[in-house]
Amino acid sequence: MGRRTRPRARALAALAVGLATSTLTALTALAAWPAPASADQAAYDRGYRLGLEAYRYGLPLVTTDATFRAQTSVDVPDSRGFGPVNRFNPVRSFITPEDRSVVAPNLDTLYSIAWLDLSAEPQVISVPKVKNRYFVIPLMSPYTENFANLGSVEATPPGDYAVVGPDDADVPLPKHVTRVVSPYDRVWVIERIYADNDDPKDQAKVHRLQDATTATPLSRYPRPAKDAPPRDPDTTAEPVTLPTGLSFYDRLGELLAVFPPPAADAAKLDELAAIGVGAGRRPSADPALDPDTRAGMEAAVAAGQATVLQDAMGLYGQGFARHNGYLITPTGSYGTDYRLRSVVTQVGLGALRPEQAMYPLALLDRTGQPLTGTRRYVVHIPAGELPPLTDTGFWSLTLYDGDGFVVANEIDRYAVNDRTDLHVNANGSLDLFLQATRPADEAQARNWLPTPTGGFRLLWRTYGTRAEAIPGILDGTGWRVPAVLPAG
Repeated sequence: MGRRTRPRARALAALAVGLATSTLTALTALAAWPAPASADQAAYDRGYRLGLEAYRYGLPLVTTDATFRAQTSVDVPDSRGFGPVNRFNPVRSFITPEDRSVVAPNLDTLYSIAWLDLSAEPQVISVPKVKNRYFVIPLMSPYTENFANLGSVEATPPGDYAVVGPDDADVPLPKHVTRVVSPYDRVWVIERIYADNDDPKDQAKVHRLQDATTATPLSRYPRPAKDAPPRDPDTTAEPVTLPTGLSFYDRLGELLAVFPPPAADAAKLDELAAIGVGAGRRPSADPALDPDTRAGMEAAVAAGQATVLQDAMGLYGQGFARHNGYLITPTGSYGTDYRLRSVVTQVGLGALRPEQAMYPLALLDRTGQPLTGTRRYVVHIPAGELPPLTDTGFWSLTLYDGDGFVVANEIDRYAVNDRTDLHVNANGSLDLFLQATRPADEAQARNWLPTPTGGFRLLWRTYGTRAEAIPGILDGTGWRVPAVLPAG
């Protein structure tokens, strides 16, 4: 008789397969892949094993490149963050249920997105004066490393900051311009500025801050010439698509040549060289690869998305008890932890370092059962147990459907946060009520976060977490996110 599986383990296993339709698609593709002849099984297995390692390693680089090509495929800003390189392209409004272009969007900050190309010359970012408000201008490498931040957490002053590429690290700068050295000539910036999602006047203030955040080529500084708008503007954005089959490895080789990997990656790339993966290499045209090795590599790409989701569920299961039912990982700086980096790329591309923001995620309640609108839940926050934040920090709890989108409901509430008008218990504690129907009790209705009738997920965000609290949150010995408990 086989060993009985505990309910939480069964739920985790089920979620690993059913978290997204794309997972099933990838697994189906893998199942349909022709098996090699038994004599060549070793070559196929090696191609598959190393192919998966190459997929995990290369996913951040290939994904950010696809995102770059999509977001810069229009030559005028579209108010949703798409627009030309070397300028900030603002997002002017918060996501609604009708907008399904972004997975797991926040309802706390307005964004402004810039892709900097430093290959010709440095770009000078002008940072406006921001008073008593969380904001961050994060600088991300093509490998999704959040290598520098300007903003309220670091308390960087307003002014001008020259972002210089590796070949211009010593370029002379004007007086009062601060140097920020980038490891690469391409930098992704996703500026976030706190905005009250219920206050149009506050959002208008943020719009002015967005407009005051600019990028200027060093040769034009301090008075950039205004570029004339294109006569025939291209406003059709290209979809974000990742290459499939051996083309994935070919594209990875191209990008590794353009963006040389860190020295610490040498051991991993030596391992992947056995299947023709590396800077400037094209496995699809490599005569040294036999057909069965190629077949294994193609099967690995077909299974890649599902494998990374399984990695995510493995991390979730390992820390489930320690983190009170949430998935909590360090983000924004990964070193040689390629598995974690690929997980964050797939489920939260562009995540910041923990001192800027943390992202506890729940797919299950504290008893290990999948979250569903057919049940009611309560999140109890004892007095004094809100997240440990800096003076400009804040928290939010956002509810998404199983695909990561906000859900239409009768009160148009998709998140609760430290600005929500909540009922506080007599002892100073808070109870948040998650259910599909409005609670009959008015105090509970005031703290109601509506759920869909089907499955859903919850994502906490803590912005500006106090530095001394971060290690304990990450290892489970400090502040713990309040558990999601069944209420009937």
